[in-house]
Amino acid sequence: MALDPAVFQGLSGFRYALRRFLAASETICRASGLTSQQYQVLLAIKAGEGTDMSIRHLADQLLLTHHAAVQMIDRLETDGLAVRRSSDQDRRVALLSLTEKGQTLVERLARKHLNEMLRQAPLLRVSLDRLSHIDGETSGHIG
Repeated sequence: MALDPAVFQGLSGFRYALRRFLAASETICRASGLTSQQYQVLLAIKAGEGTDMSIRHLADQLLLTHHAAVQMIDRLETDGLAVRRSSDQDRRVALLSLTEKGQTLVERLARKHLNEMLRQAPLLRVSLDRLSHIDGETSGHIG
């Protein structure tokens, strides 16, 4: 059974809104001297404040290899945006936090990203509404 044309319209609209947001994110990050992936690392560390954010947890959260996460943290430490310290429970585990400079930067970038996300919200809502109102096909996995 063929999918309803509204499925394709909804999926296409959703991806379009995501692409627009990601393109804006690239521009926002680049203007601040960061890559999008570096911003994601800062954001993940900020979101994990109050927890023991390890490099392993960061890698898992961002779907990176441990080695790639270490390289990202190396760069952010060199730029004075993040620091790592050994865990009190296990000296082999490096715990992550932001410096004051990193805190200030992620706060500024998060505001810009939030504004851009809110700009894309109408298109995302229309696309998600279109997908959620498809009769019968959303009551389970399509396939």
